[in-house]
Amino acid sequence: MTTLFDSYRLGDLVLPNRVVMAPMTRVRAADGGLATASMATYYAQRASAGLIVSEGVQPSLIGQSNPGTPGLHTDEQVAAWRPVTAAVHANGGRIVAQIMHGGRVSHPDTIGTQPAGPSAVPAAGEVFTPDGPKPAPMPRAMETAEVPEHALSYAQAARRAVAAGFDGVELHGANGYLISQFLSSNANLRTDRYGGSVRNRIRFAVEAASATVEAVGGARTGIRLSPGGTFWGVAETDVPQLYTALLSELARLEVGYVHLEATFDEDVLLDLRRAWPGTLIMNPVVPMGPKQTGRAEADHWLGLGADLISFGRAFIANPDLVERLRNALPLAPVDEAGYYQGGDVGYLTYPAYQYSA
Repeated sequence: MTTLFDSYRLGDLVLPNRVVMAPMTRVRAADGGLATASMATYYAQRASAGLIVSEGVQPSLIGQSNPGTPGLHTDEQVAAWRPVTAAVHANGGRIVAQIMHGGRVSHPDTIGTQPAGPSAVPAAGEVFTPDGPKPAPMPRAMETAEVPEHALSYAQAARRAVAAGFDGVELHGANGYLISQFLSSNANLRTDRYGGSVRNRIRFAVEAASATVEAVGGARTGIRLSPGGTFWGVAETDVPQLYTALLSELARLEVGYVHLEATFDEDVLLDLRRAWPGTLIMNPVVPMGPKQTGRAEADHWLGLGADLISFGRAFIANPDLVERLRNALPLAPVDEAGYYQGGDVGYLTYPAYQYSA
């Protein structure tokens, strides 16, 4: 029987276990979207994970969603990331960069211009700005001719990620951000080749993945998806058909892995597992929902055919999560007030498990 602690080969990487650190926004970057020494320490502390997926990294200035997030679109950003990836590798870890274009989920106060998305439909709720949360603004609908440029931005960031020492990239195709917006049937009201039918709504995701595979290779390219998810007010019709069609195209491109979130009925997710011939990372609970992934949820999905299991919040308070899971040690609780507050408190201040003498 497969366990969390069996090794796994992912492309050219040999993972010592099947525990994946999920991408989590922590807004600790310096001005200019630069990674910092504290970020190097944070990721190196968690290098015992089989694979680390970084926080979302913007591929362009207009792609930035939140203030305080890092980028991969300037030479200075590449240089700033190198000590981070070097620290993870020095501690025996493996790390991929999650490339995240916010699309409509942004604000002029953050990026200095009107956010752009598939259509002129604002996201639901408030977005983060340098001056605090504000209502999501009306985005500008992308012109047909400029859409491929945004798809290509993922590939350009992927090249920079590899130059910065990352072992690969994960396209953020989930949770209401740009790829997810194109997949959506209410954020995407386009009547050109990027909207309407299932084939058209998956086109942007396929173009972004294809360009990235061409740039850095399929083995170094993954994608995260949230079938049926409703983050930032997105909705999707024809979820089984939409994602079956998308997975078919991703398989044709020989993408290295798919990272699925448990955002839809389990029987549909199992059908998607059967439709996807490659490596599957499963996030067994809804991100930011009331429940966190634990050993029981991980074992359940390993039994259903997932290859790797991603853990989010548990990794914040438990840098030694793999050891705690392996030895059935108690997990430390996370202080939610430290998620986005900046600084090292609630970031670098969670210790490894303290054994009694």
